[in-house]
Amino acid sequence: RQPQPGSAVMVTREGTRPLLVEVQALVDQSPLANPRRVALGLEQNRLAMLLAVLHRHGGVGVFDQDVFVNVVGGIRVQETAADLPVLLAILSSLRDRPLPDKTIAFGEVGLSGELRPVPNGEERLKEAATHGFKRAVVPKANAPKSGRVGDLEVIGVERLADALDQAVD
Repeated sequence: RQPQPGSAVMVTREGTRPLLVEVQALVDQSPLANPRRVALGLEQNRLAMLLAVLHRHGGVGVFDQDVFVNVVGGIRVQETAADLPVLLAILSSLRDRPLPDKTIAFGEVGLSGELRPVPNGEERLKEAATHGFKRAVVPKANAPKSGRVGDLEVIGVERLADALDQAVD
């Protein structure tokens, strides 16, 4: 399937197993004085915080836009590893440009715009490589020194702004 604007794939955990999950976002001009923020499969307050970090440290404001985020398949993602893919999906929708084909992402985004490592990073990367993904944007601390896991190119970044540059043109 061709990459679509507003879509990002992440590797989450279900119990002890890694699981590939698609996150979709739709960003659209709001007719309302207070734009809507809707999160399905993701905590609402986390979305609000991520949008503030995106504005402050990514230089991307969506204050006049409705933002809808959906974790496909009715899956509920509660881990912070979803932060980066959620923001990449939002930026992709806003710019109407898909992420590069066969790209995955994961990572916690801190309030100061830093990317924090998540548990089981190596296992997540191996799972993505097994499923044919070619590129991963992850916290630098989760990236192997070689920059590769099999055929998967792993791009380790320290700041949200760098991750946005790597993932969306």
